[in-house]
Amino acid sequence: MLKKAAFIVALGYAITLGTVSLITLKDLPDVHISFADKIFHFLAYSIFALLWYLAFFYTFNLKKNKALIYAFILAVIFGIIIEILQDTMTVTRALDVYDALANTLGALIASVLIWINNRSQVKNS
Repeated sequence: MLKKAAFIVALGYAITLGTVSLITLKDLPDVHISFADKIFHFLAYSIFALLWYLAFFYTFNLKKNKALIYAFILAVIFGIIIEILQDTMTVTRALDVYDALANTLGALIASVLIWINNRSQVKNS
């Protein structure tokens, strides 16, 4: 099922992530975790990279390595654009270089884990 819906799921996630990143979020509970915001960015962009990898691989039939590179690049560019839009289009959000770094690290770690998984599948074949 995910194979058929990979693009729709990735696109829906991107729209949701972009929307949540640009709207004013009021009355959020304080989770009392150091760097909770950065952890959220890391995890959100890890998932972003994974979903777009699956979309590029299953929907657009790219080879695994090419799909992985495209997903990583898209995640990084999307994260940077969102940070710039937060600074220019909102009054309650601001560009944060550390958010962009957390986004990039999330996409990078997800990409490395996918790459390792793909390599181990090739060796087992």
